Amino acid sequence: MTTVRLPLFPLNSVLFPGLVLPLNVFEERYRAMMHTLLKTPDGEARRFAVVAIRDGHEVASTAPGLPDQTAVPERGPTAGFGDDPMAAFHTVGCIADAATLRERADGGFEVLATGTTRVKLLSVDASGPFLTAELEELPEEPGDEAGALAEGVLRAFRAYQKRLAGARERSLSTSADLPDEPSVVSYLVAAAAVLDTPTKQRLLQAPDTASRLRDELTLLRAETAVIRNLPSLPAIDLTRGPTSLN
Repeated sequence: MTTVRLPLFPLNSVLFPGLVLPLNVFEERYRAMMHTLLKTPDGEARRFAVVAIRDGHEVASTAPGLPDQTAVPERGPTAGFGDDPMAAFHTVGCIADAATLRERADGGFEVLATGTTRVKLLSVDASGPFLTAELEELPEEPGDEAGALAEGVLRAFRAYQKRLAGARERSLSTSADLPDEPSVVSYLVAAAAVLDTPTKQRLLQAPDTASRLRDELTLLRAETAVIRNLPSLPAIDLTRGPTSLN
């Protein structure tokens, strides 16, 4: 079992391997994390782990609010996550590599990271200025018939895009724009489809690529059928221009 200890960045979204994660960092705890990442020796990846929040708040409260106007704002690495951070997070996340990390004049950071490897959350340490976690790296197994399933998912994804955009949309992705490696297909479709966080989390923690693709095929067919019967398509901007990869 390969384990690693890394800074932990909880989000209200799911990061997949190979997908891009833009971050606007402004909270004190995450500024401290970025300053630590800036000290990474040249030639080494500036790595941190991203996990989706199961029960909690991505941004800590910084002022009293409803229903208690006298409440003291939460501070510290666990702010917004309760007394047991492990219980607040999904247990499978993704390592991110911060290729671009730029400090702004106001002390915040603009970060562009890329997901690399799935990990299982083993423990969370809140003793420092930001959360760190002990993580077990999860291998990506292909499973049975992943290649054939990937072809089916790509066909279903194109039909889904077409329905989402409208029949006359001219900027749909073509086969030249989409990958054909099964695991890459599975992660791209999981990130690009309009799905809620629990569903995306389920796809991230699938036991193998084939299982993820089978789930996606079912989801895409169901979503396409729903969109076909809608009186209007409110999300057409999702298919105009490059797909957001987070």
